[in-house]
Amino acid sequence: MSLDPPTYLNSLQNNIRARPIPWEGAVRAGTITENDLKRIKAVDKVRKDQRRQTIEADKDAYRSLLLGGDQGKSVLESAAKRADVIQYMLVLASDLINDVPSLASALLEHSHPYKPFLPLLSHSTNPEDPIPLLTSSFLASLVSVAQIDFPKSTLQTDETLPQLYNYLSTLTKSQDSGLQDIAVQEYSSLLRTKKSRELFWKQRQDTLNPLVDILRSAAGAGRDSDSTMWSGGASIRSATEAGLSGGVGLQLLYHVLLAIWQLSFEGSLIGKDLEKEQEILALYTQLLRLSPKEKTTRLLLSTLLNLLTPASNRSTLLPTATTVRLPTILTNLKTRHLTDQDLLDDLTALTTMLSDYTSSQTTFDEYSSEVLAGRLRWSPPHRDTNFWRDNARKILDENGSELPKKLVEILDKKWEDDKQVLAVACNDVAWLVKEAPEKRGLLEKLGIKARVMELMADDNEGVRWESLRAVGEWLRYSFDQ
Repeated sequence: MSLDPPTYLNSLQNNIRARPIPWEGAVRAGTITENDLKRIKAVDKVRKDQRRQTIEADKDAYRSLLLGGDQGKSVLESAAKRADVIQYMLVLASDLINDVPSLASALLEHSHPYKPFLPLLSHSTNPEDPIPLLTSSFLASLVSVAQIDFPKSTLQTDETLPQLYNYLSTLTKSQDSGLQDIAVQEYSSLLRTKKSRELFWKQRQDTLNPLVDILRSAAGAGRDSDSTMWSGGASIRSATEAGLSGGVGLQLLYHVLLAIWQLSFEGSLIGKDLEKEQEILALYTQLLRLSPKEKTTRLLLSTLLNLLTPASNRSTLLPTATTVRLPTILTNLKTRHLTDQDLLDDLTALTTMLSDYTSSQTTFDEYSSEVLAGRLRWSPPHRDTNFWRDNARKILDENGSELPKKLVEILDKKWEDDKQVLAVACNDVAWLVKEAPEKRGLLEKLGIKARVMELMADDNEGVRWESLRAVGEWLRYSFDQ
């Protein structure tokens, strides 16, 4: 899962490597020692094989240089007041552990392998400050090695990850796509273990939410404006010709999808809350419509499969998947010329899973699932006279009036982004009053009548019409009596 280094970070590192550092002056000022300088010069601006030989011949010395030890402080601590030296050493440290993997392992054998670096993450609140940016790059690489070399989580790594996640979240919240991409790629390098994914999920308000916001922008829907996702208004054609919405580039989209795919391996832990908090199924269904490349489609399908497969998620997520018309999108995908075998296998597995589910559902089940999902559309049951005649009383009575109570929640929202939801809800109220007039008192007690009457003055014509029809059923019943 090796990714190309982010362009912004690569450019910054190259610029710092090219800067002249007055090392002798730093020694005279006591910023670094003669021994520090000797070790730095032995591995700086030399061939990789020479660098490797030098370090492997004296790994303890280079561990002390970066982390400190019996011989003195870390060079990062002794040079704390020299930003130019700190930046240069952070770039060099990253180069050293990438070129000489045994050095990374040696650092991790230290009792406090991250200690000199962690304070540098809070060096500045400016997301473009090079020091925390370069520090996060080094720490992400070192922690990634730790997860491989030491599969059992260590206290030091478990304490470092939340601090590193917290810093990276400040980059994803910025408006700079270059900084966002750095953070997302570093997330990917860290989400290798169950523990790291659990910690990421625990901090999801800061870590995951900004990533989902990026996906919403790409799908053409903000956090509070999701009507496009539920209506399927955008098309694959418009996405490939005009580019993704919100200025989200394909590379950033892919990296965000990759990080969330890694997180989805904890599907049984995250599935229900991810849907509840983010409406992830509607979002991913819309992104499948827009996905311009097989590699993004593959990640979307694989993530959905990871979320829908756990038995603990199926009763909640499968009904929602049908409500957002995922089966229709999967059918459309089969008409495309797709060649990636993993993608095709996941497409088949998802199609089979959803087909088995839908074939076992009644029309009442379909309606109930849609209401409980919390967002209504003009699906067939809403205008089916026979459905309401056969099911109105069941809807009102079953499970302690669960469905009308959910209708109250739906009606109480403003739905500025999707007034159709209110129109459909008023339609349903009209049918319930018409087919079960003796249950009118229950609806009034829940506050549904008062809310429907308010909606008669709504600025949306469809909402006004359906609310008027619902109130009309109440009046008709009164006149009939």
